[in-house]
Parts: sequence; C-alpha cells; structure tokens
Amino acid sequence: MRLRVLGIDPGSRVTGFGVVDLDGQHIGYVASGCIRTGSAALSERLKCIFEELTEIIMLHRPDEVAVESVFMHRNAGSALKLGQARGAAICAAAVRKIPVSEYAPARIKRSIVGRGRATKEQVTHMVTVLLHLSSAPQADAADALAAALCHCHIRQTLSGTGTAP
Repeated sequence: MRLRVLGIDPGSRVTGFGVVDLDGQHIGYVASGCIRTGSAALSERLKCIFEELTEIIMLHRPDEVAVESVFMHRNAGSALKLGQARGAAICAAAVRKIPVSEYAPARIKRSIVGRGRATKEQVTHMVTVLLHLSSAPQADAADALAAALCHCHIRQTLSGTGTAP
C-alpha cells in the first residue's frame, strides 16, 4: 500500500516542502520546492504559508505530514517567528484532517546522514542520493524532503516490528 508523505521545513521567509511516496521498502520522489513569502508583514507571510501549503496539499493529496520542530537558537524572536510559521503549516494539514508528526532537526539528520550534527550540504547530498535525483534540490526543499524521508524510515521500522501507527 502506498503512503504519500509531505515534509515541511518551516520558515517565516522561506518554507520548504517535499513530497515522497512510500511503497513497501521503496521511497520515491514526487515533488519539492520552496514557498517564498518575501518581506511582507508577518501576518501576511503566515497567510501565504497557509494558503500555499493548502494548495500543495490539494494538489498532491498526502496521507501524512512530517514537520521539522523548532529548536532554540540564539535569537528568541527568530524562534518565535519560526514557531508561528510551523503553526501555519500544521494548520494547513489539520484543516484537511491529515495526521502530523514532528521531528527534531537532529533526529532528521541522524535518520538521513547517520549523525545528528550533519551539515546542510551533507543532508542535501544524501537526499539527492537516496531519492536518485538528477540534481540537488534547494536547501530548504532538501530539508523538507529529509523530514519526509525520516518519517518514512520511522514508519518502515515500526511496520517491521508490528507497531506501525
């Protein structure tokens, strides 16, 4: 049975998305890209994220969504804006009653590269290799695809133990 997963790398200015299909042990690339919100007021950027992701959801019809969770960096204001962008992304899925799973950045990196402190370049390289892409996706799209791949790997592991959600 095929499972379609939408991965989201939220950001208040650039939100990456990536769609993959999990079919047994095979994971296939469907689509990816970036939602660029520009320099509008935060409320307009959040609206843009919600509306664009709603369109992506309607177009690709994912069964599940994987979102990168917020990590606290040096700037609390940036973390708050990132949290609001995540909220807009999660609401786009919730309105359609699509289950959402959240993953810490280190867990995603560990799932894709094998170590939680991998660089963006390493993640992009491994996403390109794992999905057999002819060229590397944009960094934010690669991060979103990595979230989707992480979710698929966890689903595969759980289904192998008979505890799949």
